[in-house]
Amino acid sequence: MKLAIMQPYLFPYIGYFQLLASVDRFVFYDDVNYIKNGWVNRNRLFLAGAVRYMTVPLAGASSFMKIDAVRPEPGEHWKKKLLESVRHAYARAPYFALAYEMLASVIHGNHASIGALSRASVRMVCEHVGLDTGLVDSSRTYDNGHLAGETRIIDICLRERASRYLNAPGGTDLYDKSTFAWHGIALEFIAPRLEPYPQLAQPFQPGLSILDVLMFNDARATRELIAAGEVA
Repeated sequence: MKLAIMQPYLFPYIGYFQLLASVDRFVFYDDVNYIKNGWVNRNRLFLAGAVRYMTVPLAGASSFMKIDAVRPEPGEHWKKKLLESVRHAYARAPYFALAYEMLASVIHGNHASIGALSRASVRMVCEHVGLDTGLVDSSRTYDNGHLAGETRIIDICLRERASRYLNAPGGTDLYDKSTFAWHGIALEFIAPRLEPYPQLAQPFQPGLSILDVLMFNDARATRELIAAGEVA
């Protein structure tokens, strides 16, 4: 069984979904510390003629808090502002209506934490394009917060009886293949492929939020772009 573990990101870039689509089970690592200026509550879109961040503001966020304990800022003002900026930028995109509806549904959802909101964004995209990977919330499943780093990842792999652990390329300096192998787990890495597609940005800007992909591609075409990822 192939397993991947990642923090929940807000409508993440397509490489995130290439990792998710390559495994049997995907764990939202939502009970680790929130990282400021990461991807949990923001991502990049082509807004007002440039690549800019789409951000969900947070209430009292701290790097000492777990992702599933950090709450989105209450109120409607930021939601209206965010949605209006996306509408203004993408209104003429061929699949704007559906992509915008997905964004609005997540933003207006009743989410107890930013982790829940970002998980919802990933789940909605998976449902739209037909990805059937099993999705698990770490905070509700393993109760192993006393562990950290590689030890905690291996513990989750063992609990899930995973024979292969697939990680994002950034993990090559974090994990040791021999340590995983000692536990009977093959450590592998995804090689994201960011294929070009029609978009507002010229020249093509790779690595924008999956929302940018969805604005210009139907579910089938998006699924094909997701399938381009390879295991290195």
